[in-house]
Amino acid sequence: MIRKATAADLDAVAAIYEAVLDREEATGCRWTNWERGVYPCRVTAEKALKEKTLYVAEAGGTILGCANLNHVQPPEYAKIPWTVAAKPKEVLVIHTLCIHPDAAGGGLGRRFVAYAEGLAVGKGCRAMRLDTYEGNAPAAAFYPKLGYRLAGETEFFFEGFRRETLICFEKALTKEK
Repeated sequence: MIRKATAADLDAVAAIYEAVLDREEATGCRWTNWERGVYPCRVTAEKALKEKTLYVAEAGGTILGCANLNHVQPPEYAKIPWTVAAKPKEVLVIHTLCIHPDAAGGGLGRRFVAYAEGLAVGKGCRAMRLDTYEGNAPAAAFYPKLGYRLAGETEFFFEGFRRETLICFEKALTKEK
C-alpha cells in the first residue's frame, strides 16, 4: 500500500536512505549523488512530512519505499526544454523516490510511479517531472520504460551543497475519461 506518511514513519524513511548509502558503500556502486547526513536524511523526510508531501510504500507493516511528491520545480528546471506546456500547479514532481535495497527489483518503484501519476491526474496535472544524478544508470534506464522522456540535463546546485549535472525526465499525463 502506498499512502501519505505519518510522523511514525520517519525512522523507517531515514533508515531507507541509510540502507541505500550502506549498499553503495558495500558494493562500490555509487548510483546516487547522496551524502550521508546531508541529503537525504531524517531532516529531508521531516520537511516533506511537514509539507504533507511525503509518501511511503508499506507491506506487512514494513516501510519499503518513500518519495516526496509535490509541485516544486527547482530553478534549474527553467533551463530544460520541456515539451509538455504546463503551469507550475499542473506539474507534479517526483523527488527522492527511494526503495529499500532489500525490496529493489520487485516492482515497487514501478507501482510508486504509477501511484504518483494517479495522484497527479487527480490534482489536474498535465505533466510529471523529475531529475536524477547523471551517473544514476538504473534510474536513467527505469524511467523511459515507464514512458518518461529524457528532456535534458543541466548543472544544478543540488540542495545548496554540491554543483553537479542532473538529467531531467518528463511525461505527459492524460485524464481518464
